[in-house]
Amino acid sequence: MHGPALARPGPHPAAGRAPRNALPAALLGVVVAGMALSAWHAHDQMTWLLETVWVLVGLPLVVLGRRRFPLTSLLYCLLAAHALVLAVGGHYTYAQVPLGDWARDTFGLDRNPYDRFGHLVQGFVPAVLVRELLSRTSPLRGSRWLAPLTVCACLAFSALFEMFEWAAAVIGGHGADAFLATQGDVWDTQWDMFCALVGATVSVLLLSRAHDRQLDALAARPSGD
Repeated sequence: MHGPALARPGPHPAAGRAPRNALPAALLGVVVAGMALSAWHAHDQMTWLLETVWVLVGLPLVVLGRRRFPLTSLLYCLLAAHALVLAVGGHYTYAQVPLGDWARDTFGLDRNPYDRFGHLVQGFVPAVLVRELLSRTSPLRGSRWLAPLTVCACLAFSALFEMFEWAAAVIGGHGADAFLATQGDVWDTQWDMFCALVGATVSVLLLSRAHDRQLDALAARPSGD
């Protein structure tokens, strides 16, 4: 007579479920810490607010939309890096970032270049954001129009930002000088938009293939993961 059959253990509740991505939570911690350090003894509180307002608005949107509209890991990393660039600029003001002063003195530049770097990033990172939104919410995925429209959107945002700076200068007068960071360059607005254009173009050229692979992986992931 055979003994009672041993019950086979059923599948673990988490079997077949992809491991939860811990990267967004880790990046969130880094950005929150960076923003806290940035605000602590900032050079000018109003300048800090104007420079970091995009993080203050965008961070809650990304966190609240994490479940319903998760982003690719590439985009999460780029957004976190951009937030830190803004945090550094907000803490010191762009014209007085120590790393920019070092670059100016080392390479014999006529100005602190951190502002130029910030506008390159302003094109580089939003290009991936715009590309992701267009790829996932419009028929443009795989279209030859996706790249030029992405770059055009980034250039349009850069122009909008320059108008935002203009409005701040009109309202704040000399108090907005640190926010504008023109450093005496009458062509600063044009340089800012050009840097954003270069950043967006380079981003599309360098990251599109890697971004497409992550978009495919994200689309294949079970909903709710």
